[in-house]
Amino acid sequence: MKKISVVVFCIALGLVVLGSCKKNNAQKTDFPEHGITVICPWGEGGGTDAVLRALCKTAEKYLGTTITVENKTGGAGAIGHAAIKDARPDGYTLGMITFELNSLPPQKLINFTYADYDPIIRVNADAATLTVNADAPYNTVQEFVDYCKAHPGEVSIGNSAPGSVWHIGAGLLADATGIIVNHIPFEGAPGAVSAVASGQIEAVTVSLPEVKSELDAGNVKVLGIMASERPESYPDIKTFSEQGFDIEYATWRGLALPKHVNPAIKAILVDAFTHAATDPEFLEECIRLNLSPAYQNPVDFTVFLKHNYNDVAKTMKSIGLIE
Repeated sequence: MKKISVVVFCIALGLVVLGSCKKNNAQKTDFPEHGITVICPWGEGGGTDAVLRALCKTAEKYLGTTITVENKTGGAGAIGHAAIKDARPDGYTLGMITFELNSLPPQKLINFTYADYDPIIRVNADAATLTVNADAPYNTVQEFVDYCKAHPGEVSIGNSAPGSVWHIGAGLLADATGIIVNHIPFEGAPGAVSAVASGQIEAVTVSLPEVKSELDAGNVKVLGIMASERPESYPDIKTFSEQGFDIEYATWRGLALPKHVNPAIKAILVDAFTHAATDPEFLEECIRLNLSPAYQNPVDFTVFLKHNYNDVAKTMKSIGLIE
């Protein structure tokens, strides 16, 4: 299983450093002395909730204590993210931050950013696909781009809501390729995917898990995926880079602490959740959920957050979501 092998290899490299860090710090604290709470900014039963509960269940055996997932929803993720940021910095409350942490600030919907957190690890990322109707006259990204350029403003790309992760993904595609398209909002990705399958719109730029059922039914085809490698479950789907387009884009999820947590405590949490993220039990659950593991250590995750924030703001400006 190529994807799991790559994840395990990357995490093994990180554990060399993290293991040493924990060894030096473990004697400085008896953490944890009781249960830990992990805040989820999204509702129970959704993708973020599912991956977080699977990760926490696995991490319990590495931390030796119970981990309770607490859903704090509302404000397009704003309420939960604020609760993570404002939690007592003792290490007993952390949370799962998501893509919206980088899309809400440019819209002035929250007054804080990724810089107000202490990242632990990135957990997973699901790349956008360019998915079209099965009978569409284009079979590659280049053919789609050529068609759009020959028919400016005539092609409609659906998204999951104005300003959503997939609206921004469609905007990135248009901006990077120089095409002019219509962005059509739906209440969630499923409606947009159904519209493509029925021929009401031409395309969507949502994740592979969200198009899987229509793809398996033969109602749509995926022209490309904005990832660094082909999906393991669909090896015939080429990446954008393979087709000559330097575009990578995904929704992502990771763990973070509020600022000012004791470094020794943070090291213990990083170590435990890093082990959990590479545990076969968790990786198999990701496969069952059609979610893509995409581990990053704290340093790489911090760098990623900064770049992603800048890229998101730039794209939102290019599609008129912000000035």
